[in-house]
Amino acid sequence: MLTLYDYLPSGNGYKIRLVLAAFDTPYRLVERDIVKGETRTPEFLAKNANGRIPVLQLEDGSFLAESNAIIWYLAEGTPLAPQERRARAETLQWMFFEQYSLEPYIGTVRFWKHYVPELTPLQEMDLPERMKKGYAALDVIEKHLATRRFFVDDRFGLADIALYAYTHVAHEGDFDLATYPNVRTWLDRVAGQPKHVPITHKN
Repeated sequence: MLTLYDYLPSGNGYKIRLVLAAFDTPYRLVERDIVKGETRTPEFLAKNANGRIPVLQLEDGSFLAESNAIIWYLAEGTPLAPQERRARAETLQWMFFEQYSLEPYIGTVRFWKHYVPELTPLQEMDLPERMKKGYAALDVIEKHLATRRFFVDDRFGLADIALYAYTHVAHEGDFDLATYPNVRTWLDRVAGQPKHVPITHKN
């Protein structure tokens, strides 16, 4: 059986739980609290030297890290991972965008504002720029969704899962989605998918 090492509030871990739920894949959940440093222990670092969740332990006992790599592994050969060359490249394009242009800003600001008791002076200084870049990512998403129901080939897929994870909780970082009607409609569309589970879902 698969074992998922995760921190439930994490959007990165949530992506994996969404894919596992979509396929009714059985797995064991092991929670690790990143706020308490539980991913920095020697035991966890032996699983992922980068000291981050999520980590998926495969049936053969090996470990796979990085959320978007994990969901691609789980969805390979299914409708969630396109087979056509261009669609695969576009899916990867949006998955890279999510990790480079969205998660470091919306995800980080949400974590700071929702889970960190008190920001450091450096974080306080960095906050306005991260908010600015988070809104820039939302602008890109809003424009792309103006003529599309989903991100790639007008079908629900891994690009949507990757981007949904942190976008749907952007308000927890005080990002206002009121002026992003396409984003909000898309969020509802993703939440309406069969076997969808909330971020609080365990298994």
